[in-house]
Amino acid sequence: MTFRARPASALVAGVCIVGLLASACTIKKKDNTKDLGGGSIKKISALKDATIRVGSKEFDEEILLGDIAIDVLKAAGAKKVVDKTNIQGSTNVRQALTSNQIDLYWDYTGTVWITYLKKSGSVSFAADQEKLFEAVKAADKANHVVWVDPAPGSDTYAIAAKTDEAKKLNISTISEYAALAKKNPSDASLCTDSEFQSRDDGLPGVEKKYGFTLPTGNVKLMQSASVYTSVGKSCNFGVIFSTDGRIKSENLQVLDDDKKFFPKYNIVLGMRENIDQKYPQLAGLFKPVADKLTNETMVELNKKVSTDGTDAAKVAQDWLKQEGFVS
Repeated sequence: MTFRARPASALVAGVCIVGLLASACTIKKKDNTKDLGGGSIKKISALKDATIRVGSKEFDEEILLGDIAIDVLKAAGAKKVVDKTNIQGSTNVRQALTSNQIDLYWDYTGTVWITYLKKSGSVSFAADQEKLFEAVKAADKANHVVWVDPAPGSDTYAIAAKTDEAKKLNISTISEYAALAKKNPSDASLCTDSEFQSRDDGLPGVEKKYGFTLPTGNVKLMQSASVYTSVGKSCNFGVIFSTDGRIKSENLQVLDDDKKFFPKYNIVLGMRENIDQKYPQLAGLFKPVADKLTNETMVELNKKVSTDGTDAAKVAQDWLKQEGFVS
């Protein structure tokens, strides 16, 4: 089994020169954080003279998470929080962290384990959130990177159907989907991209784990972005990403991966070791926030940004207010 660096639909090839990350790969955003406070996040005196640089990758979910981190730090009283979000590509944002161009950012446990730490040959615990995180945390110490306890939200592959169709077919788990595929393959028709069709952690692995083989004629290949609107039309089921906002806007029901096949890509905050040592309160500051970042929450927040077109900074601040972190 191998991990994806991130969902293929979300990644854009890195085009930035790492030495230019600070200027070439960030965007200017309106500052809506003049007075964040009054919520459960309390001022941390150690941060009163702190300058902390927050990075992120370039796709909507990552920029949103970066905005959340910026607001949390401001609410906690950091003197200066520098917005270095929207760095192009996973490798570039990782290099920005390890080369002291940013201080912290959100990533994904599977990405760290496979893409950065090159551990593709050791994934027997891939679907175990806690074991994977502990392995990531321990292994990355050598690179002077510290990881905070992961959020429950995991942006990984999933299989979904229109909610009414799933109810009609009485399908809520992948085991039930596998049984349908064996009994009536046409009803189990699947929209997917070519990458999922061939990956070990894609369709071949799912078929092996769940004990079925879907005939080629019942697999509809297309661009991954087209799957969401094709479910219920070109096919009854589709391969999606588990925190995508289109799950909600397209009224999709995600099937339960009841045999825990798909690897975990839990959202996790990473920071440089010297920042963690200088401000040890940061791990405790972000943990309650991370604990609230469930799949359901991320789907809703991503919908507001990606589907509804709301500015990510506003979505981040509204959510922090809704959860009582700021007022």
